[in-house]
Amino acid sequence: MAAGGGNGGKSDDFQPFPVKDQLPGVDFCVCTSPSWPESILHGFQHYLVMLGTTVIVSSTIVPLMGGGNLKQTEKAEVINTLLFVSGLNTLLQTFFGTRLPVVIGGSYVFIIPTVSIALSSRYSFLTDPNERFKESMRDVQGALIVASFFTMTIGFFGFWRVFARFFSPLAAVPLVILTGLGLYSHGFPQLARCIEVGLPALIAVIFFSQYIPHLIKSNRAIFDRFAILFSIVVIWVYAEILTAAGAYDNSVSKAQFSCRTDRSGLTSAASWIRVPYPLQWGRPSFHAGDAVSVIAASFVAIIESTGTFIATSRYASATPIPPSVHSRGVGWLGVAILLNGLFGTGTGSTASVENAGLLGLTRVGSRRVVQISALFMLFLSVFGKFGAILASIPLPIVAALYCVLFAYVASAGLGLLQFCNLNSFRTKFILGFSLFIGLSISQYFNEYLLVSGHGPVHTQSTWFNNVMQTIFSSPATVAIMVAFFLDCTHSYWHDSVRRDNGSHWWEKFRSFNADTRTENFYSLPANLNRFFPSF
Repeated sequence: MAAGGGNGGKSDDFQPFPVKDQLPGVDFCVCTSPSWPESILHGFQHYLVMLGTTVIVSSTIVPLMGGGNLKQTEKAEVINTLLFVSGLNTLLQTFFGTRLPVVIGGSYVFIIPTVSIALSSRYSFLTDPNERFKESMRDVQGALIVASFFTMTIGFFGFWRVFARFFSPLAAVPLVILTGLGLYSHGFPQLARCIEVGLPALIAVIFFSQYIPHLIKSNRAIFDRFAILFSIVVIWVYAEILTAAGAYDNSVSKAQFSCRTDRSGLTSAASWIRVPYPLQWGRPSFHAGDAVSVIAASFVAIIESTGTFIATSRYASATPIPPSVHSRGVGWLGVAILLNGLFGTGTGSTASVENAGLLGLTRVGSRRVVQISALFMLFLSVFGKFGAILASIPLPIVAALYCVLFAYVASAGLGLLQFCNLNSFRTKFILGFSLFIGLSISQYFNEYLLVSGHGPVHTQSTWFNNVMQTIFSSPATVAIMVAFFLDCTHSYWHDSVRRDNGSHWWEKFRSFNADTRTENFYSLPANLNRFFPSF
């Protein structure tokens, strides 16, 4: 029975909010789509949302590698390469992976090992910044290629399917919640770098999506579905006016960078037409320590992508994901990381949390929409000038969007509580402790790194330090390790456990063919299930 308080004297069977294995209220699910013009607009909106992480990750790692000179040519090329590969990976995941409307884009998870490689003393003899950039990029490429085979092995050989078979709604709750909340540092702290732009953007998103639809009665959901587009346009114009009026002419450099709309330099640095290609920076180099560090990041990417897959399945009004589909999605995530390594994006891939939140904001969970967004990624990465204009959106506006979109992913995790018995003290302990310890340990590791310049694990082995820092600075990873262990060991022999942790609700979705709806949502196209059966 779903969680709740007293029943007000009614019968024990009374449930005012019955459990739903598919989220109601979604306008378009995985297999349905809006009209073509509306689908194109939704796809463009998804492109804009994923663009923020692409720019932030590239802007972080490229200068440390030695690129990002005054012309910022390398940064523009890495951004366009990452966009191009993200488009390919999104198409592969939506056609052959989980088949969910999930965007596969650049990941913050890989920043720790990438920065460690970029700052390695092995490049100290290089005086040419361009040569240093290429050398460090080749080392990152080699590490990504090795790590991709780890991820593909976990997925395609069914190891993740074994994990998912023991996965309960109770263990999924802290995973999905902290997949969203764990990114809080990219929200208001980044918004506050230019409060006069970021705060109006946050207010605009909330106003367009939550208030205007109730103030203006219409049969067409315009403002709530396109709140992101409206907010970006309005606040970007407002920021342009502030910049043109000279509001930041005498400001400190931090405000100049965060607030001005003419400071990114990407438009002038980007090529009109440039097609990214494999090994464009040269032949990859391989170092065992680098590879192990990036393998740890790939493990975290698997964990966080699993949380995003679950949130996406809810907002796409699909049934719970079968273990075999989870494993298939992880396998194609490995292919995505392989392409990152071959093309030289400087970072690996993960399922985009912000785009999963956008599904909840718009209530459009269409697979076709996300595939259209992938085409925007491919097109605007090749025609770099056009993409660079959009990539120059002030980052406080992006952070304002994150405040809303990450919250939607967290709320998808809260929605899974309907499958659990919240009157059980075992449930209360596992849920509360895993959430608290997931936030607490990751905060400790991140603060220690910020204050000391290195993590709390500081040995002579750089690769070991990076592994520990990467894993334990991820709130979602820490939370799922704790929740999964406790759920599988704490009082597991009691008959009530499977009912309290919600496993009985997901039992019929453990097998691909147990529910007729599963094939409708997750089967491969062109009858490929005959050659790649799911179990």
